[in-house]
Amino acid sequence: MVRRTSEGFASTADLGHDGFKTGERMAQNNHAETNRKIDWDSLPHGGDLFGEMQLARETGLPVREGPLAALWPGLAVCGVASAAAAWLSDHYGFPIILLGLLVGLSLNFISHDTRTHLGLDFASRTCLRIGIVVLGFQVTFAQIVALGLAPFAALVVVMAVTFAAGIAGARLGGQSRYAGILAGGATAVCGASAALALYGVIGKDRLSQAQFAMTLVGVSLASALAMSVYPALASELGLHDGQAGFLIGASIHDVAQAIGGGYAFSDAAGSYATIVKLARVALLAPVVALVSLAIGPAEAGAGQPVWKRLALPWFIVAFLLAVTLNSLVTVPAPISHWALVSSKALLLLAVTATAMRSRMDLLLEMGWRATVPVVAATLASFATSLAFAYALL
Repeated sequence: MVRRTSEGFASTADLGHDGFKTGERMAQNNHAETNRKIDWDSLPHGGDLFGEMQLARETGLPVREGPLAALWPGLAVCGVASAAAAWLSDHYGFPIILLGLLVGLSLNFISHDTRTHLGLDFASRTCLRIGIVVLGFQVTFAQIVALGLAPFAALVVVMAVTFAAGIAGARLGGQSRYAGILAGGATAVCGASAALALYGVIGKDRLSQAQFAMTLVGVSLASALAMSVYPALASELGLHDGQAGFLIGASIHDVAQAIGGGYAFSDAAGSYATIVKLARVALLAPVVALVSLAIGPAEAGAGQPVWKRLALPWFIVAFLLAVTLNSLVTVPAPISHWALVSSKALLLLAVTATAMRSRMDLLLEMGWRATVPVVAATLASFATSLAFAYALL
C-alpha cells in the first residue's frame, strides 16, 4: 500500500519503521532525563514553607539561624538512638546504658556528617554534667552516717584498692594511666556515671573517645554480669543478709543493678546494699576532686595557678549542693522520682552521643588489652569486698 507524503510517495512499511525509530529516540531522551543527577542542594528546603530561606540565599541576604538550628541535627539523631535503646531495655530487660552504647556505636557512621558534631558534643558534655548534678538528689548525708564508721572505712579501702587495681591493669595491658584511672574510678564509684564524670576531668586530649567507649562497654557488661552472679555466689558462700548486702553494694558498679542484686538475695540484704551503694555515689565528688588534683589540667591549662587546679569542676560543686539540699530538705517523692528519671535520660543521651562520636577503627585496633583495666578492677573490688564482709559483719 502506497501513501502520499510531503516528500513524495512512501509505503506504510517505511512510515512504520520511521515511527518506531522516532519513538525509540524519545524513550532514550526520557531515560536520560530521568537518570540526570539531581542537585539537592539547589532545591528549596523542605521546611522552608514560604520560601524565605531560599529567597534570602538567592538574593545574598543573611539567613538568621539560632543556636538551636546548629545543635538540632546531632541532638535529633542522638535522641532517636537513645529512645531506641530505652525501648529495647524496657522490652528485653537489658541494661539501658549498655544498649545506648551499642546503638550509638552501630550508628557511628552518622558522625561523619559534620552537621551533627555540635549537637553530639553538646549531648556528650552538657547533658552529662546536668545529669550528674540531678543525680545528687538521690543521696543524703544521713545515708552515709547510717552505714556506720567501720563499714564506711572498709568501703573507702575497697574503693582505693579497686582504683589501684584499675591503674595496675592498665599498665599490665599496655594502656595509658588515664585508662586505668577511668576504669578504676568507674568500677570503684558508680559505673557509667562515674566514668562520665571522670572523663570530663581527664579530657579527650589525654584519652581517646574510643578508649572511653570501650571502658563504658566493659563496665556495663561487668555490672550486668555481677548483678546476675554475685547474689548466687553469696548464697553458695553461706553469707547472711548483712554480709551479702555489703558485698553486693560495695562491688557492683551500677546503682540500679547493685540495688537489684541485693534484693535478689533478700529484702534485708537489698536495704543494706542500697545504703552501701548510695554511700559510694556520695563519694563521687571527692574522687573526681582528687583525680583532678592528681593529674593536673590538660595541656590547654598547663600554666594555671595552683588555686585554679584545686577548684572543682562546676558540675561536681553543683552535685554537692544537690546532696546538701536533699539532706536538709525533704524532697517530695514525685520530684525525687522524676529527678532520677531525668538523670538517667541525660546520662543515656551523653553515653549514646559519646559512642556515636567514637572511632570504630581505634576500637578495633585496641583489642582485648583495652578490657584488662576493667577486669582487674572488677576482680579486686569483689575480692576486697568479700574479705571485709567476712571480717566486719
